Amino acid sequence: MSEHRSQTARQKRRALRDRPIGMLSSLKVELSVLIVIATAIAFVLAWHFLKWGWSGWIAMPLTLVVALGITYFFAHGLTAPLRQMRDAAEAMAEGDYSVRVEGVTNSRDEVGQLARSFNEMAAELQHADQMRRDMVANVSHELRTPVSALQALVENMADGVVEPTPANLEGILNQTHRLSDLIAFLLDMSRVEAGAASLEVERFDFGGFLDETIKPLEIADGGHNHTIHLEVPDHLMMEGDQDRLSQLFTNIIANALKHSPDGTSVLIEVHEDTNLGTIITNVVNYGSQIPEEARNDIFRRYVKGAGRPGTGSGGTGLGLSIARWAAGLHGGTVKVVPDKRGANFEIALPKNHVAQ
Repeated sequence: MSEHRSQTARQKRRALRDRPIGMLSSLKVELSVLIVIATAIAFVLAWHFLKWGWSGWIAMPLTLVVALGITYFFAHGLTAPLRQMRDAAEAMAEGDYSVRVEGVTNSRDEVGQLARSFNEMAAELQHADQMRRDMVANVSHELRTPVSALQALVENMADGVVEPTPANLEGILNQTHRLSDLIAFLLDMSRVEAGAASLEVERFDFGGFLDETIKPLEIADGGHNHTIHLEVPDHLMMEGDQDRLSQLFTNIIANALKHSPDGTSVLIEVHEDTNLGTIITNVVNYGSQIPEEARNDIFRRYVKGAGRPGTGSGGTGLGLSIARWAAGLHGGTVKVVPDKRGANFEIALPKNHVAQ
């Protein structure tokens, strides 16, 4: 803590040295002060030169040189952060996202605000670049496993080591399903990066839709003994793209199952907000909590959770990002809301589709 304070103090002293009038609250005020100081010094010098009997042809040019020198000195300090940002932007263009603008982030003027925003942008880009690298490594690892398994199974069948029994063929089918899921994730990521997708809007029963969405998740849950409780009003109709909404709810519910200890429950509560014309769905997994400071970060691309106890993977880090993207396509939102029972993902979707 003391080291951090001393570093902050050093930065303030350096900022005051490099930008002596940079601590004011506005760049316009700083420029006004600069003009007043240069004019006052030029006036005093000219008055003294003329009082000493110097010729005006000598006094005036010398006064102008002094005034320009003072202006250049102060202006050099005012524009120093802009030169740092230029150099940092050039470094970032070459792939170095670790650069930051130093010594001016405590300034209260527009240049200081710009420097702070620039540093935040650089940190975000550095984070995204690191997450992208990790994601490529993770996907490569995830792809290698089913491909290796498929290759081994097919080679053994080709060599006559194993017979193409239903059990062996089912193993091959399971590995191809795993590959298909990974490819679907990559395709969804490309759609997220593009920022848009077409919607096939239709009217459907929301309760029946959730039933069809939950069934394969219950089967895939296998021996983890999770119980999914669904509470939804009867005959609740909605307009939307069922494929995109299936991505949304599959990812949110699968995430709840993934981060729930074995043998626990996941609650899905649905109600209609008639005032806003929206359908609110809360997906709650009991026992686990998400820190308040992380509730928005988990929706960023490539950010992975730890998975349920006993597993080592939190997935590809795209599921919740795709869920928020799918909700946004429908004009809805996904967020984590406070709940003493556990992690509560609240999904708000317009009941009737409105063209974006």
